[in-house]
Amino acid sequence: MAKPVATRLGDVVNFKRGYDLPESTRRIGPFPVISSAGISGYHDEYKVAGEGVVTGRYGTLGEMHYYNGKYWPHNTALYVTDFKGNLPKYVYYLLSCLGRMDTGDKSTVPGVNRNDLHELKIPVIKDKEAQKNIAAVLSILDAKIDLNNRINAELEALAKTIYDYWFVQFDFPDAKGRPYKTSGGKMVWNETLRREIPAGWGAGSLDDLGQIVGGSTPSTANPEHFGKDLIPWITPKDLSNNKGNKFIARGETDVSEAGKRSASLTLYPAGTVLMSSRAPVGYLAIALNPVTTNQGFKSFVPSKGYGTSFVYYTVERSLPTIIQYASGSTFVEISSGVLKSVRAVLPSKAVVDAFCRQIEHIVQRQQIAELENMELTQLRDWLLPLLMNGQVKPADM
Repeated sequence: MAKPVATRLGDVVNFKRGYDLPESTRRIGPFPVISSAGISGYHDEYKVAGEGVVTGRYGTLGEMHYYNGKYWPHNTALYVTDFKGNLPKYVYYLLSCLGRMDTGDKSTVPGVNRNDLHELKIPVIKDKEAQKNIAAVLSILDAKIDLNNRINAELEALAKTIYDYWFVQFDFPDAKGRPYKTSGGKMVWNETLRREIPAGWGAGSLDDLGQIVGGSTPSTANPEHFGKDLIPWITPKDLSNNKGNKFIARGETDVSEAGKRSASLTLYPAGTVLMSSRAPVGYLAIALNPVTTNQGFKSFVPSKGYGTSFVYYTVERSLPTIIQYASGSTFVEISSGVLKSVRAVLPSKAVVDAFCRQIEHIVQRQQIAELENMELTQLRDWLLPLLMNGQVKPADM
């Protein structure tokens, strides 16, 4: 069994600072610009070709980005110029888990001076076949996660197309199954919306979609208010970390029953559409289970006859207007008053119910894929340090 050997990082890879490329000078092209946060845009020129590993240049050594192809490493990042005979994908996984494994170096990982970074001692498995096997196991998990993400993106595009077809173009199926507006369905002028809408539909605001609710934060002075595997408590940061997913079950921290009582938190039902109202503004997710939130939310409990999926897509489509109306001197914030001022078409409940039934199979497939990805991510993150430290070998799996 290959054993890890404490090795100077500079003997494993060589890092170099990326290249400056202001957004104002970027030109549309096929080559990704990779910054500290990952792909931040595209350009018509590249600086590096082949397998690459990129990480942020500021703070501590943290999030790693692997790319195989032609790309432009941004000057906010460091990129590997020489893998020194090591398998690039193995190096990517090795560096990805430095914060979760025993490096034998108790100092913080420097993130600005690459020369200091090269002096860090890390456990490295030198056998190239072992590197290949470790990378293969972890790559299988990542490939399945990526496949689920791509399937979900296609399903989401389909759901949005159906929503647009029904509630923007007004070509929902009529009583005979024909597209309503295209087939000559009656349209009437609505003075509030300043447009024609299907006969029998109304006009209102986002406030009509459901009960708009907020949240709060228990006193952080009492550590017994917080913990793990307690009552789910969501913050805007959790929605930011959840970006790319449609659903959320819990955040980084839960609250206890005592914390819930002390902050007068309300447990909102599964299906509540969560919307961050500050720092950041306008992030959305659907609660998979009952949750509470902090004060950085204006969420929608679908309690007024409109289903979760309709509420979600209507709010999402209204986000540009919501954000435009948001205000604040210290930070931008969305108020309940803003949501009450954003106009919305109010379809007949029968059409909304039919829409929710129509896309229910899409929603269920997306939920299954996201839950599977959650389990795969937990498995990968559990295996990562064990494989890198030599505590588990691929042959045992």
